[in-house]
Amino acid sequence: MEKAPAPAQPATIQPAPLVRDVQILPRKAADRTNLIGMTREAMRAALIAAGTPEKQAKMRVGQIWQWIYHWGVRDFAAMTNLAKDYRAFLATHFTIALPEVTQRQVSADGTRKYLVRIAGGHEVEVVYIPEEGRGTLCISSQVGCTLTCSFCHTGTQQLVRNLTAGEIVGQVLLARDDLGEWPVQGAPKDETRLVSNIVLMGMGEPLYNFENVRDAMRVVMDNEGIALGRRRITLSTSGVVPEIARTATEIGCLLAVSFHATTDAVRDQLVPINRKWNIAALLDALRAYPGLSNSERITFEYVMLDGINDTREDAHRLVELLKGIPAKVNLIPFNEWPGAPYRRSSGNRIHAFADIIHKAGYASPIRTPRGEDIMAACGQLKSATERVRKSRAQIASESRV
Repeated sequence: MEKAPAPAQPATIQPAPLVRDVQILPRKAADRTNLIGMTREAMRAALIAAGTPEKQAKMRVGQIWQWIYHWGVRDFAAMTNLAKDYRAFLATHFTIALPEVTQRQVSADGTRKYLVRIAGGHEVEVVYIPEEGRGTLCISSQVGCTLTCSFCHTGTQQLVRNLTAGEIVGQVLLARDDLGEWPVQGAPKDETRLVSNIVLMGMGEPLYNFENVRDAMRVVMDNEGIALGRRRITLSTSGVVPEIARTATEIGCLLAVSFHATTDAVRDQLVPINRKWNIAALLDALRAYPGLSNSERITFEYVMLDGINDTREDAHRLVELLKGIPAKVNLIPFNEWPGAPYRRSSGNRIHAFADIIHKAGYASPIRTPRGEDIMAACGQLKSATERVRKSRAQIASESRV
């Protein structure tokens, strides 16, 4: 008798393959890319290159951007609206790294100065100036400076290199860290801005590092992150004429000019870039500055040096030079530093100069020196790397990079 056929076994159902939202590619930890300072376009390209599907990349940029620049998060694991495997993917390929604060000083007037170490062990200085109803952060764009302005302490330090966009943005983030300015999830919204204004008036000439400065300011101005409006940002140049129009069209911030003299003979000595682009060439570029108006004036910075540029004749010449340019003049009492070849003009002479400018129809505020006791005032910045004269080996050994 034949055996009855065994009942058919149900077919084994294989589980569908897990569809990941990213492709994990092998990558050495040392090769991780820092996301700080990337524009949205650059971040999207980096995510795609690492394995994020192109259709998801824009959404992922928006999520990551808000975590980094709105909430101040530095750990991918804390980005809770991202899947765990995607967070792991990000940690494998990317990092969120800021420059290191190696020294923090607080002036008697509340001004804060940070000595900040960047890649290679180099150091720059960043200054936060609290005022009634606002707080201004003065950031650097270069290590050292190539312009050798004779009244400026930074100008006595040779240029080492340009800062990256990430190192420029990082200065803003570390200041907000120190001030505790990041919002707290679930807490009532606080509209108070401790860092309400940014001035590119620290170490270096911003327009000699144009692309990195431009990209950094695009990050700072983005409405879904730090969200500082373009009129809250002022870029100060010594007069790099070919880049002035680009500042308006590609950055859109306010412009300040380190002017400091009313004749080419004097400006050649104070601001040597004048030998390349003299006062006439500079003023022509400023008159053509796109978007110039009474509501968006150019600021002329004018350091007051005893017996050099502070006469009544200088004030009247300055008025003549400014004709046709919506402008205001910031008068800066010279902030002395060790070995400085100049002295500050007397109070009477500064006020007489300001009065002539004011009567001609231009605002002429006299800047109150801030942070002089910690060498944080205008023109006093110079990295401690240069002051202390550390050896290259010592700097390298102390650097985390």
